[in-house]
Amino acid sequence: MSQLNGKQTKHFNVKWIENIASSKTVLREKMVLFWANHFVCKDVNTRYIYSYNNMLRINALGDFRVFVKAMSKEASMIKYLNLNQNNKKNPNENFARELLELFTLGEGNYTEKDIKECAKAFTGYSFNFEGDFNLSKGKHDTGDKTVFGKKGNFDGDDVLDLILSKKQCARYICEKIYLHFVNDVPNKRRIEEMTTVFFKNYNIEELMRYVFLSDWFYDKNNVGNKIKSPIDYLVGMHKIVPIKFRKEQELYRLQTLLDQVLLYPPNVAGWEGGKSWITTSSLVLRIKMPSMIFEKESYTFKTKGNINSRNLRIVSVKNKYQDKLDVYVDWKTYKKRVKQLPLSTLVDTLILCDINPGTARYISTFGRKPKKKNLVKIMSLPEYQMC
Repeated sequence: MSQLNGKQTKHFNVKWIENIASSKTVLREKMVLFWANHFVCKDVNTRYIYSYNNMLRINALGDFRVFVKAMSKEASMIKYLNLNQNNKKNPNENFARELLELFTLGEGNYTEKDIKECAKAFTGYSFNFEGDFNLSKGKHDTGDKTVFGKKGNFDGDDVLDLILSKKQCARYICEKIYLHFVNDVPNKRRIEEMTTVFFKNYNIEELMRYVFLSDWFYDKNNVGNKIKSPIDYLVGMHKIVPIKFRKEQELYRLQTLLDQVLLYPPNVAGWEGGKSWITTSSLVLRIKMPSMIFEKESYTFKTKGNINSRNLRIVSVKNKYQDKLDVYVDWKTYKKRVKQLPLSTLVDTLILCDINPGTARYISTFGRKPKKKNLVKIMSLPEYQMC
């Protein structure tokens, strides 16, 4: 059963990426990725993790109050943070701690007593074989709890309402959204503006609309300043030239080499992002990948253990082993998209950050047309790693 679940999860991994690449609801898919790295969860049961992913997609642009309550009742989250081991005789504080520290308020905005009392409120949380939420009344603590100085016979949803009543919750979420979508360096003034909007009714869509319609979102300092995540990098290439990996294992392997495997977060804090995306090994792979995909350039990699160990790295390209990616590249669609398009427009579309003078001189040798070889050269530039 575990082998079957592992195979199905890898298949779901690939289908998720394909959906991101082909979906017309771009913002929702970007928000699903964001929330998947916020409400971090991992599970070997495909049925449960599929349900969890679907819950993220449904709530990605909705009411955060509804969202966080739904999250607490998902089978995968209950398993991942040991909520199913939380009972009134022996409260397990794992979920309560991560709820306050990582999901809602941020470190330093609660006490150890708050954690212990929150844990009591979530006692009895469980699920059935199908993954449907169930509250085991015999394991639930029905006594009074004191959370943030307020006393009452609180259950899990009551505690979440108490958390959401604190403006720090809105501020914490807004800061994470700012760091993810705007800039790795927080701007307290802008984050406070976002917080004011979000705290009114916790409407995620209204918050994102405010961000994307704000002039400061398009400031020069906020454009082309972030390193693309591996998934953004892979999907971005597909958006320009449609590609299809004929072997799912290859797309899974590339995620492993790039240090971001969907459905397999490194820990409950998720992927750090930012500069952590770039390592000596991953940078080599990022620069070489356009040639590997579009020009069938051979490569090799080495691993300690199996593919699941995630201890892989690219070794070289153009090597004697002649290991090549089996990828279908839709050049016809690309040609239709760029027909009569000058190379300069393609460069401006693909590269958002300032271009190094040396890089600019290099690009000037390409000619004026967006030929296939020129596209590969542009995607192989360090500047293409930014978004």
